[in-house]
Amino acid sequence: MKISYNWLKQFLQLDWEATKTGELLTDLGLEVEGISSFESIKGGLKGIVVGHVLTCSKHPNADRLKLTTVDIGSGDPVQIVCGAPNVAQGQKVPVATIGTTLYTKEGEAWTIKKGKIRGEESHGMICAEDELGLGDSHEGILVLDEHFVPGTPCSEIFNIEIDQVFEIGLTPNRADAMSHFGVARDLKAGLEQQEVALKLLTPSTSNYAVDNRSLKIDIEVKDNTLAPRYCGVTISNVIVQDSPDWLKNRLRSIGLSPINNIVDITNYVLHELGQPLHAFDASKIRGHKVVVKTLAKGTKFTTLDGVERELHEDDLMICDQEKPMCIAGVFGGIHSGVTENTTSIFLESAYFDPVAIRKTAKRHGLNTDASFRFERGIDINLTEYSLIRAAQLIKEIAGGEISSDVLDLYPNKKSDTQVFLTFEKVNRLVGENIDHDTIKSILASLEIKVNNVTESGLGLTIPSYRTDVLREVDVIEEILRVYGYNKIGFNEKFTASVASTSRFENHRLQNIVGDLLASQGFFEIMTNSLVTKEYSTYLNEEDDTTLVEMLNPLSADLAVLRKSMLFSSLETLVYNQNRRKHDLKFFEFGKTYGRQGDTYDEKFHLSIIMTGNQSASNWASQSKATDFFFLKGVLTGVFDRLGIKGTKEVAIADTLFSEGLEIHHKRQKIAEFGIIKKTIATGFDAKGVILFADIDWETVQNLVKDNSITFHEIPKYPEVNRDLALLLDENVSFKEIRELAFQTERNLLTDIALFDVYTGKSLPKGKKSYALSFTLQDTSKTLTDKQIDKTMSKLQQVFKSKLGAELR
Repeated sequence: MKISYNWLKQFLQLDWEATKTGELLTDLGLEVEGISSFESIKGGLKGIVVGHVLTCSKHPNADRLKLTTVDIGSGDPVQIVCGAPNVAQGQKVPVATIGTTLYTKEGEAWTIKKGKIRGEESHGMICAEDELGLGDSHEGILVLDEHFVPGTPCSEIFNIEIDQVFEIGLTPNRADAMSHFGVARDLKAGLEQQEVALKLLTPSTSNYAVDNRSLKIDIEVKDNTLAPRYCGVTISNVIVQDSPDWLKNRLRSIGLSPINNIVDITNYVLHELGQPLHAFDASKIRGHKVVVKTLAKGTKFTTLDGVERELHEDDLMICDQEKPMCIAGVFGGIHSGVTENTTSIFLESAYFDPVAIRKTAKRHGLNTDASFRFERGIDINLTEYSLIRAAQLIKEIAGGEISSDVLDLYPNKKSDTQVFLTFEKVNRLVGENIDHDTIKSILASLEIKVNNVTESGLGLTIPSYRTDVLREVDVIEEILRVYGYNKIGFNEKFTASVASTSRFENHRLQNIVGDLLASQGFFEIMTNSLVTKEYSTYLNEEDDTTLVEMLNPLSADLAVLRKSMLFSSLETLVYNQNRRKHDLKFFEFGKTYGRQGDTYDEKFHLSIIMTGNQSASNWASQSKATDFFFLKGVLTGVFDRLGIKGTKEVAIADTLFSEGLEIHHKRQKIAEFGIIKKTIATGFDAKGVILFADIDWETVQNLVKDNSITFHEIPKYPEVNRDLALLLDENVSFKEIRELAFQTERNLLTDIALFDVYTGKSLPKGKKSYALSFTLQDTSKTLTDKQIDKTMSKLQQVFKSKLGAELR
């Protein structure tokens, strides 16, 4: 946001240098990111002096050029070659001396140098008004008044405004400072703490009066929620033309291009007071009535930029009795604005609902000075005052007449916020005791009214323009920034205690699992919790009442909080696939959200998503695609690392998985994983087989806390391995074999591994062959062949009797 220092001084007659003022503004929270210079005439006419043309004759070598001698007040006259048709002896003219920098209309600089033109020396340049930046004419040189003395700097003749412009990085909460008056108001509060007492000068409207009531335009507001306050007045017999120089300079200093006096005044008041205004050509308002309402979805409307837009049913529009004229608070229409033929106007000043304006602006991709302010919340009590201020300026500058009373539709008066401030909380949050009188003084400088005083605190009324000050802590923040962060002292000695944290703290467990997954080639991702509402269709829910929707979404793609970690993970996966990355393994710690009626539910998850190959191929090994069992192994490794034993897998028919399993521990579901359905993957334009796992991290955390770490001495005696090749029914799983084996032999059996599965033609129908390796060990002595054979025989018999297994 640009703030002109000269403009600021209209409200505070401050004589500080711009740099010092900028430092104070920064201390007050209005961070000055830079200070730039502005000159109403670029270059400030430096090096341009008054010259007296002593002689003027035809150039000997060019028909269209003239040879002049000019007195520029420096002693001897100089010779200048000039091509202007109107140059003549005896004139007083502006002369750009050697070394002077001039600027083109595009702002490009060029320097006057001594040179020869058709064989004759030229020591400067006699200038036209467009070459000096004083106008657009290039028909001939600019002829000055005869009374000017040669050598007088032209910067002393012409009214050149030189200004300093602050570039303020305004935070979104400071809607009150989105104007020169708002910044001046804040600056005054800071100056009072510097013991500089200045009066805040406000634009006077005491001379405002209605000239006649010849042009009445009625106003009807259909929805007072979207437009809580709407004011309007008509002005007749205006003359639309260029604005005076002072008004143009004010606008140019902050980067705005002047258009005409009516539009320039609305822009001026916008940046002066922070209240957006809009001027309509009154002759184009059908039925002499303005109606503020919404229109049917799909209604076509052409805005000032010539773009035809389709309206949303929630877009608030300013209409007459036949057609829409303006998108309320955002952008005007192409057919209702002020032109050079306009003679009467309807001037609008309103307060629109910030949420509605923001949604409309985002829907249409528009960001205007008006919407910028309406979105953040303007002062509803400034609406009528700003309208009168603008109407008075129009009358003075455009020669109009106020032709109606001010119509002010404000049915539901907005009450100011009430806050009780406790001295104890001020001192606790600030970090030191601030004198009570100082607190009262700061509040008074901020126009925060003290209603009552007690020993414990103050009852306060917050002014309507401070839309961001709603709580006690907000008031304390105001006190602190005006009091000065730099005034808060600190002790030379700091004391701190070492915090004792449990090894089961969430961040520690996340680091353990994160390191484990990273070591296996996974990358951690952090995705947005906001997703599009369309993703809920993949969950096959009958309605969307369980979704947590944003009240003021940035866009339709960020309208609801996610109910599943899958959707944002898929977005990231597809983003990488579109950049020719195909072997992907990601994990993320994050939350999902839902609701049942008025109850909201928030859960913490660890999600894993992968596709492509397990690892890149190289000369020593071939790449292998990630599959269901690889993902299962990853999850098993995670649970083993956390010490969660005794998990069981249960088949599921989930809406997300074409093949999937749930992992349970003591009847608690702790995870689900599987292959994502093709329809979902296709909906996201994801390529290949997509594997996904969702771990209930909160449940896992609670399970880990119940674990106790046990240590065993490394056995002194060797392990023994024995293999069995079993012929089994196809429906027998390795899990059944493993559980049965450990139930049969609890003392010596330490591990079982499946190292081959065969289902060839040589086997009977409905059969398969498992090659199993059994590890046996006795921690107290070396095993004998007799013990080993006895154990293996026992296992073989159990497999035969319980599973119908045969030795191959």
